[in-house]
Amino acid sequence: MLQPSRPPEWQESAADHLWMPYCQMKTAPSPLPVESTQGVRIRLSDGRELIDAMASWWCACHGYNHPHIVDALVQQAQRMPHVMMGGLQHQPAADLARRLADLLPGDLSHVFLCDSGSVAVEVAMKMAMQFHRQTEQPRRKTFIAFDRAYHGDTTGAMSLCDPVRSMHAEFSGGLLEQIHLPIPECDASRSALRDTLQRHGSTIAGVFIEPTVQGAGGMRFHDPDVLTFLRSQCDQHGVLMIADELATGFGRTGVMFGVDSADVTPDIICLGKSLTGGAIGLAATVATDRVFGAFWSDDSQNAFMHGPTFMGNPLACAAACASLELFEREPRLQQAKAIEDQLSTWLKPAESIPRVVDVRCKGGIGVIQVDRLDHLDRLRSRFVEEGIWIRPFGDVIYTTPALNIASEDLKTIADAMVRVTEQWSTW
Repeated sequence: MLQPSRPPEWQESAADHLWMPYCQMKTAPSPLPVESTQGVRIRLSDGRELIDAMASWWCACHGYNHPHIVDALVQQAQRMPHVMMGGLQHQPAADLARRLADLLPGDLSHVFLCDSGSVAVEVAMKMAMQFHRQTEQPRRKTFIAFDRAYHGDTTGAMSLCDPVRSMHAEFSGGLLEQIHLPIPECDASRSALRDTLQRHGSTIAGVFIEPTVQGAGGMRFHDPDVLTFLRSQCDQHGVLMIADELATGFGRTGVMFGVDSADVTPDIICLGKSLTGGAIGLAATVATDRVFGAFWSDDSQNAFMHGPTFMGNPLACAAACASLELFEREPRLQQAKAIEDQLSTWLKPAESIPRVVDVRCKGGIGVIQVDRLDHLDRLRSRFVEEGIWIRPFGDVIYTTPALNIASEDLKTIADAMVRVTEQWSTW
C-alpha cells in the first residue's frame, strides 16, 4: 500500500471553509481526500486505495459507480435533471412510486418523495398528526420512540432520538417532548408499552420503530416478534405504526425491508439511504390507503401542505428505479445472507478479545461491541493503515459493506476488524 503524501492543494481551502459533520473541527484529524470510487474501493488523492467497509453510511448497496445506475443518471441528466413537482409530474417519479408500491408490503401504496432521510421522518410525523386531526382526534400529537433510537438530525427527528444516550441529548428542553420507552422485547418492557398506551393513548399519534436493527443507536438487533407486538398494540389503541427503514431497507438486514421479517404492514414507512443505490440523495415516506384516505377530500384545507424544492428530483428517481432493477436482476438478498454467514464465522475470534462484550451479525451487518470505545482517532487510523475504511462509533466497531462485495474483500475487512480490535484492547 502506498504511503500518505502531501495533501492536495484544494484541501487547504477546505480546511478554511468546509464545515465537516460529526467532529470537532479544531481538534479532528484532517479528513482523507478522496479522488474517486469504484466498486467497493475508495481511491485517495495520493493513490492509496481503501476497501470501504461501510458503503458510505450503508447506502451504496451495489457498490460505487455501478454502470446500470450511472447510465440511468447520464441519460436522465441529458433529458431533464430537475423540475418542480408543484403542479408538474414526470415519468421517473411515477415509475418509482409504482415500483415501490409493488415492492412494499400490504397497501403501502401512496408515495411522498422527499430529499433526505431526516425529512422523510419529519414528513411522517406531520402526516400522522394531520391524519388524526382529520379523523377527529386532534389531541393525538405525541410520539412513542425507543431507547437508543436514532431517527435523524433535523429538529423533529431529533426529538425521537434517545434523549440521554444520543448525540442530541444536549438539546433537551428545546425539542418537542416525546415518550421514550425500552424496546418491547421482554414482559417488563411490553407491560410498560401497554401501560403507556392505556394511560396516554388518546394523545399519541404514532410509534416509531427501526425494524429489527437500531442503526446509529449502536447496531443493536431485536427479534421480529417485537414488530408483531407493536402492530397489535397500535391497532388496539388507534395509534399509527411508523417504520423508519432508512437504514434497514433494501436488503441490509437480509430481507428487502425489516418489516418483512415479521410479515407486518406499518401505517407509514420511511425509506432512504440505499433507495438510489447510494448514487444521489432521495427519500420517501409511504402511506397506506387508510392514511392517504384521510387527506382525500373536497376540502382544500385537508391537503398535505408539504413540498421540498427538490422532492421527486428526476435524476434521483431515475437512479432509484435503476437500483430497484438491480435488486430484480441480481441476487442481493442471497448475497446479504452470505455476508451474514461469512461474517459470523470470520468475526467469531473477536469474542475472546478482552473488552469485547458481543459479536453479532445480521444480513449485511457485522458488529464487534466493546465495553467503551476510546482512542477513536487512533483506531480509525489503524484501519486506514490496513487498507480499510471503517468509522467506529459509540461502543461498536462495525461493517456494513456493499451487498455484492467479493468474499475475498469481505474476508480482508473481517480479519482487519479482529486484528485491529485485538491491538486496540491493549492500548
